[in-house]
Amino acid sequence: MEKRIIFIATNNLNYDQRMQKICTSLAKDGYEVLLLGVKKFLPIVPLTSQPFKQKRLSLFFKRGFLSFAESNLRFFLYLMFKKFDAICAIDLDTIIPVYLISVIKRRKRIYDAHELFCEMYSIAAKKYKIIYFVWKSIEKIFLPQFKKGYTVNKSLSAEFERMYNLNYQPIYNVPVLKNCELIDREKKSGFLLYQGVVNTGRGLQNVIPAMKGIDYNLKICGGGNYLEEAILLSKKIKLDEKIEFYGNVLPDELRKITNQAYIGLNTFDNLGKNDFYSLSNRTFDYMYACVPQIAMNFPEYKMINEESEIAILIDNADEDSIVNAVNRLLEDKELYNRLFNNCRIAQLKYNWTNEEQKLLTFYKNLFLEKS
Repeated sequence: MEKRIIFIATNNLNYDQRMQKICTSLAKDGYEVLLLGVKKFLPIVPLTSQPFKQKRLSLFFKRGFLSFAESNLRFFLYLMFKKFDAICAIDLDTIIPVYLISVIKRRKRIYDAHELFCEMYSIAAKKYKIIYFVWKSIEKIFLPQFKKGYTVNKSLSAEFERMYNLNYQPIYNVPVLKNCELIDREKKSGFLLYQGVVNTGRGLQNVIPAMKGIDYNLKICGGGNYLEEAILLSKKIKLDEKIEFYGNVLPDELRKITNQAYIGLNTFDNLGKNDFYSLSNRTFDYMYACVPQIAMNFPEYKMINEESEIAILIDNADEDSIVNAVNRLLEDKELYNRLFNNCRIAQLKYNWTNEEQKLLTFYKNLFLEKS
């Protein structure tokens, strides 16, 4: 009988490429997979078709603590009546119901750490001391109970080992190699691209005014808590005709836009450990579209760039650094072509075929172990 695995997440399932790849790989390997989420993102749109089961639970509260409490309660009640062999919490906001239900039903539990959750700016900032205390308490109580897990990069893996002596294997969120198109450098359009979450801490407050010193247009694909402010800023400094905002874009459409971009922006403000140890999804999306990028001189980006040189690294996402780095790429064709070609080579190492084997081995070993 095939093993049944349930994954619990609170983000928008239609845009979570990591969970789509993980669930697809496991389903194709013979597991019965359910990706369980919530209906809290407005407008509510149908789930995209996937080769695994998906379900979203309705929520009355869409934001804040009440949304967290309600989603946890609904997850718990739903799972009480579901049969499964293993259950996986996606980040800290789903860890409580997953832990409780795994203990009650005596099933295997896994933790998939996409973030250093308590080090996110929205939680770790000094003005949010109470919020930080609550989340850190949840982490200290429950995370050590999840002996099996994986995360998105080596830096986060090292942090979990340092904090809780947990050996979480890095499984990179990289594209599927066979789906990578052969990109023609000459057909790339004359625009810069920022794709991903449009949140505070992504350097966009400097990216937008930096466009005054760059003779290209900018497309911003993504939604988040800084989107409205970013749009207002572009209008205030009279750059709204030079900067286009697309909001959230489904993965297939985003891939088409990325393939046409000339330079990708991969900026962060260093607002804490979660930023400093980050490895954004767009790093690999740009790589697979053969788009040279401006990235941060943080550990994960530095490691990849030392191996493959696919980016210009900057120490700070300030306006001058962004302008200088972009214009250097625009003016130095030899450098641009080298980064472009290195993107193709790097794909041979950073691809889902390699990461998928780590994932499948993890679950194979998990079910070989006695509970």
